[in-house]
Amino acid sequence: MKKTRLLAVLLLILASLNSCTKDSTTIDYVVGAWYSRSQFEGLARSGAVSFVLNGKAYVGLGTDGTDKYTDFWEYTPGTNTWKQRASFPGVGRYNAVAFAANGKGYVGTGYDGLNRLKDFWEYDPATNVWTQKADFGGTARYSAVAFGLNDKGYVGTGYDGNYKKDFWQFDPLANTWTQKPSFGGNKRMGAVAFVVNNEGYICTGLDNGTYETDNWSYNPGTETWTEHRKLEGTATNGDGFDFSAVPRTNGVAFNIGNMGYVALGTKDTQLGNCWAYSPSDDNWYQKTDFGGSSRTAAVAFGLGTYGYIALGASGSTRYDDLWELEPDADVD
Repeated sequence: MKKTRLLAVLLLILASLNSCTKDSTTIDYVVGAWYSRSQFEGLARSGAVSFVLNGKAYVGLGTDGTDKYTDFWEYTPGTNTWKQRASFPGVGRYNAVAFAANGKGYVGTGYDGLNRLKDFWEYDPATNVWTQKADFGGTARYSAVAFGLNDKGYVGTGYDGNYKKDFWQFDPLANTWTQKPSFGGNKRMGAVAFVVNNEGYICTGLDNGTYETDNWSYNPGTETWTEHRKLEGTATNGDGFDFSAVPRTNGVAFNIGNMGYVALGTKDTQLGNCWAYSPSDDNWYQKTDFGGSSRTAAVAFGLGTYGYIALGASGSTRYDDLWELEPDADVD
């Protein structure tokens, strides 16, 4: 009888230890700290664009719901300061795309409140001058995605009156657009894109009222698309992981090191959560929720070992704040 009681006690202790270990893992799973930084010095807005050059971020365009802006601003993280730069020469717009390639910034497509657009412009940070380049190779559209990779730019998906999945490469030296194999997933708008390990990733977005749950990477060397783990719950993905909180539309994405990050946006309601994707194990890790108010149509960029999110909208309210993410900070 004593042996039976002793065995029962030992089993209870082991169960308790296992429970503590599981709880600790859950607590450590959500890490990262957000810090408020210097406010954007332009007017509050949503639907702006951003790109990064030489360790600085450039942010501009967007709308307050009525006016469409053309101003552009440079953010220096070392001094936490903003500086106004030359205004964008094209028509004011929102939900455009931007990328950096070959030492320059590129901005194009979008919506001016009446027309879908396809013009493209190059910004030279050394001269603070904008130059018009060849129009986007596809149809005029808005809410597309873009990224820069190997001194080339890539633009795809979006909305031109219909949902799109075509994919185009821009060569800055030749000033030409070349159509590449179409995006591997469904048509969509309001998706996000980031670059990790020399491949471009596109995920999330909306297609005819459906929030997309796929995640694809593009290899520019082989010009092929590869699908990764579905952004679904355990009942549907069958692998024991629940990433059903990741799908959204009009969120933001950025990369820090070998990780891609997805945050904010909407999925029936506005979201404030933040997730990190690791290509090495094809896994998503929840980070600490965004430090500001939940919102949609913000901008984001990675600089060094930090991520940044700025601007955006919640209903008719537009924001002009800037937040910095230290991704591995212990918030306990």
